[in-house]
Amino acid sequence: MLKPEQVALILLAAGRSHRFTDADKLAEPFLDKPLAYHVVTALENVPFMTRIAVVSGTSLDFAARGYRVAMNPDPALGQARSLSQGILAAREAGAEAVLVALADMPRVTATHIHRLLDAADGPATIVASSDGVRPLPPALFGRDQFDALLALRGDEGGRELIKRGHHVVTTPAELVDIDTREDLEELRALYGLPTDGK
Repeated sequence: MLKPEQVALILLAAGRSHRFTDADKLAEPFLDKPLAYHVVTALENVPFMTRIAVVSGTSLDFAARGYRVAMNPDPALGQARSLSQGILAAREAGAEAVLVALADMPRVTATHIHRLLDAADGPATIVASSDGVRPLPPALFGRDQFDALLALRGDEGGRELIKRGHHVVTTPAELVDIDTREDLEELRALYGLPTDGK
């Protein structure tokens, strides 16, 4: 088990969104706020040691929401580049572990994050979310995994690492990842808001 006070939250918010068109996907409205602020709001009362948002080209002000902002100058190099920016900042802060979350997963809950923390078992821990079929973010990595995370390249992120970890199952609905405009429209339709923000 890890306490959140030992953990740095890394919010990956620097994707190129090339499957979403040229819009700032994270700033797209969903319900009452920009898409990316849903996970920010859901986790705002979890007492993390520090919060780090890795960004590139978004208009959203994560600093105003309590995040240390790290720039990814070249998101074309893939998610691993963003992850490494977050890991370096977390290591500098003295974190015992990192919780890696994606800004385009608007239905993640604090309850699930606490379940991930409860499943941790020391500095070598790897705990990932699962929809019952495959491991997914959010994922928790102990400090002994930092070097392996820094060595990653391309768009794989921590995908191979989390296959080897402990998996905490939650509903597929909680782990919805908005990659395309169609994904967002489907989610809006679930809430009876097919033209949300229009």
